[in-house]
Amino acid sequence: MSTSVINAYSRQYGHEVHAAYQRMGTKLRNTVRTRNNVKGAIAVFQKVGKGTASTKARHGKVPVMNVDHSAVECQLFDYYAGDWLDKLDELKIEHNEREVLINAGAYALGRKTDELIIAELDKSTNYAQDGTTGLTKAKVLEAFEMLGETEVPDDGNRFAVVGWKQWSDLMSITEFAHADYVGSDELPWKGTQAKHWLGTLWMPHSGLTKSSNVRYCYWYHQTAVGHACGSEVKSEITYQGDRAAWFVNNFMSQGAALVDATGVVSLRCLES
Repeated sequence: MSTSVINAYSRQYGHEVHAAYQRMGTKLRNTVRTRNNVKGAIAVFQKVGKGTASTKARHGKVPVMNVDHSAVECQLFDYYAGDWLDKLDELKIEHNEREVLINAGAYALGRKTDELIIAELDKSTNYAQDGTTGLTKAKVLEAFEMLGETEVPDDGNRFAVVGWKQWSDLMSITEFAHADYVGSDELPWKGTQAKHWLGTLWMPHSGLTKSSNVRYCYWYHQTAVGHACGSEVKSEITYQGDRAAWFVNNFMSQGAALVDATGVVSLRCLES
């Protein structure tokens, strides 16, 4: 187990464990197109183009659309998060260290899922303005226009993920934070997990990429990014006699792929 476990040895003034503040698992998996129970090392997401309607001459042949079909491959990778627990250490601590290690590993793998999705979002080259300003109303509206002009469906499956500094920027936009515009049920002051605005679910995220002083934020449709899962997060505990210790292991097999770059708009925001 961790060499710092001695810090958790039982003392008379307490036996509660404080888990270090951490993002507890994935926030983005449900915002993208997901395939579960994938068999094999590669998942395939189908992408279908647009059809075009036209007229025909009387008694003539119906014109064919020749709809474009393409496949996007998503490579799955195996990830692990484990730690040791000495058997005799269990006698010196009052909390359940096995449960602590299982939770810590599961949370770490959940964050890895978000990292995979964010890495694909980072491939977007559809920029709304640049990274010389924060998240302004003008930048939001430009991104809104970009999604509309490329006919990204406004069907309730749009999502926007921003950093915490950008969430603060949004709070200063009257149309985002004032009840006269969004109604009392969607006020961001009631909670910071997520809120609806402009037909989109907006949420803050602490794991978005930051390059120099620029934070990469995104507005996207659910079908624009694919997430493939061969194995959900699983945990197992095995005893190793030669170490006189338990090994607590957490593992999963997952991957992500950018399916349609058109459905992702990048909002590059200055963050000092």
